Amino acid sequence: MKSPKDMAEESPRVWPHLNHAERGALREVLIHGPLPRAEIARRLGVSRASLTRVTRTLLEHGLISEGAIEQRAWTGRPSELFEIAPGARHFFGVKLTGDAIYATITDLRAHQIATIEEPLASRGTTEVLERIARIFDTFASRFDDIVAGGVCLAGDLTQNRKIVVESPFLGWENVPLARLLTEKLGIPMAAENDVRALTAAEHWFGAGAGCSSLALITVGTGIGFGFVIDDQLVTGAHGRAGRLDHLKIDNAGPVCAEGHRGCASVYLTSASIVRAIHGVDTDYAGAVALARSGHSGALRAFRDAGTALGVVIGTVANGLDPQKVILTGDGLAVWELAQDHVNAGIAETLSAGADPLNMDVQPFEFSEWARAAAVVGIRTALRF
Repeated sequence: MKSPKDMAEESPRVWPHLNHAERGALREVLIHGPLPRAEIARRLGVSRASLTRVTRTLLEHGLISEGAIEQRAWTGRPSELFEIAPGARHFFGVKLTGDAIYATITDLRAHQIATIEEPLASRGTTEVLERIARIFDTFASRFDDIVAGGVCLAGDLTQNRKIVVESPFLGWENVPLARLLTEKLGIPMAAENDVRALTAAEHWFGAGAGCSSLALITVGTGIGFGFVIDDQLVTGAHGRAGRLDHLKIDNAGPVCAEGHRGCASVYLTSASIVRAIHGVDTDYAGAVALARSGHSGALRAFRDAGTALGVVIGTVANGLDPQKVILTGDGLAVWELAQDHVNAGIAETLSAGADPLNMDVQPFEFSEWARAAAVVGIRTALRF
């Protein structure tokens, strides 16, 4: 007779209990794609016999499947490849801004299956939670195996990702967002800073897959930083790691809203670029258009922003020595319009003798934030 625990784990809405070795094996296949049993055992440092037990459990739970047969060149023996099973559970992701909700459903491999975007009529906690619950119900009517999820937003969260300490765009303080959503939706939900969520997604499923150290920089409305060191997402002692937006660029520069003179934020944010174009009433899209048309003031603003971005990138590289630096965000026009100034800023900042940077500029879409939130859910299910 099956135990209540076994019966519960057969429910498509429940993520199965996995031990450390089982979670590790699943993570290897998630990140690196189809792998033979011997390679998984080598990566985990376990015996073939132990790995056989591990893969049997993952097969029984429908999380992996046996794929193609690989011929091993060094032995001549065929070996089956284990891969993530198609449709192996689904995950819910939500990105909150000050005026919109971006939501998605992904599979275990973080492939987006469905998306919803809605304006946010109210920023009140109760109203936002109700809106998220309605969106979740819409998805749940199509997918009966949503087992976990995540929500990301700009702001500070505690290190354990349970409390939103402050989110300026939403006007929230000390909101136990993870607990409230877990209770409301009936699945485990985690909360995370949006840039750290995006960093986690790139580390496992994007341009940073396979890197044990990684730096991600976003430019646009704000400047965001996410870091991975020794395969661990960096949060900091108080959940506030990555605050480099006030790095000093020019002692004679303008003063930012927080009173810092000549910091990165007065050159590099979209609003700062717009303010630097004197005598023109425009927004960021208009500033980009002006620069592309050769407007001298707009070009100067983007070049100053490019120099600031180069100093920021060089400083990050000096401090972390990452395998890769990923640049993304809705302000990537800075890279397009001022790449020479970005490179010059890097060259002036990077330590002498440093290896050339491995830069990866990634196109940006807002739906990617929601996918990143779903990845937070995936990582939470795997206890990462």
